Amino acid sequence: MSDPGLRRFRSVFISDVHLGTRGCQAELLLDFIRHMECDRLYLVGDIVDGWKLKSGWCWPQAHNDVVQKILRMARKGVEVIYIPGNHDDRVRDFCGVHFGGVVVARDAIHETADGRRFLVTHGDEFDGIVQHARWLAFVGDWSYRAILAANTLMNRIRRRLGFGYWSFSAFLKTRVKNALQFIENFEAAVAAEARRRGVDGVICGHIHKAEMRDIDGIAYVNDGDWVESCTALVEHADGRLEILEWAKLRSWSVIDRAAPAPAAPPEPLAA
Repeated sequence: MSDPGLRRFRSVFISDVHLGTRGCQAELLLDFIRHMECDRLYLVGDIVDGWKLKSGWCWPQAHNDVVQKILRMARKGVEVIYIPGNHDDRVRDFCGVHFGGVVVARDAIHETADGRRFLVTHGDEFDGIVQHARWLAFVGDWSYRAILAANTLMNRIRRRLGFGYWSFSAFLKTRVKNALQFIENFEAAVAAEARRRGVDGVICGHIHKAEMRDIDGIAYVNDGDWVESCTALVEHADGRLEILEWAKLRSWSVIDRAAPAPAAPPEPLAA
């Protein structure tokens, strides 16, 4: 699909962008933003990677363009809700505050056009490692960077050979037993919270694995990320939810023509 044209959605959910790192797929996200319109945009955490920015500054023009595009959407009347995650947890100090039309919230309840109610949360509160063993989270962060570096190199080679994008790290998540168990535990925990709150489902991010399935009567939806899979969750006018895999919808050649070449090779980042 070379040009999907302008798409209109009722709501759009994106998370785990990790602006401030070289691993962020900012050009792909900009391409997505240019090709969509919506009434409501949810930023579901880890939009800016505060962990990485503490150890070194990385802010290319494409990252600044993402911020400017989102602020422009807010100025034009799009309702923008920013729900911070663990990598941008400092933003949680400003819950209830409006920044250029963007409102910060700890979490939110979203009602779809067909009347379903969803808890919207980043999800790190349901990650036991992040909550109770922060040092282990940083060790995992380092390991994830190494895997993502291999992912970046592999896709650079695939790109030159004319193949499409493929996520090595996502492949590992579906093959490694401990990773699968962690994901299952996480999904069960957020679904349980949705049930406790009396809503129909939950929309989250955090684990970089786009998913949409039923968990004991609760609709579990994860919007993925803009590092590995480059996915967004969209709500259509009738309330139907869909996960868009933008890297697969858009060819490399189209993205290359739309964005300047990077000044340096992508750098891996934290999960």
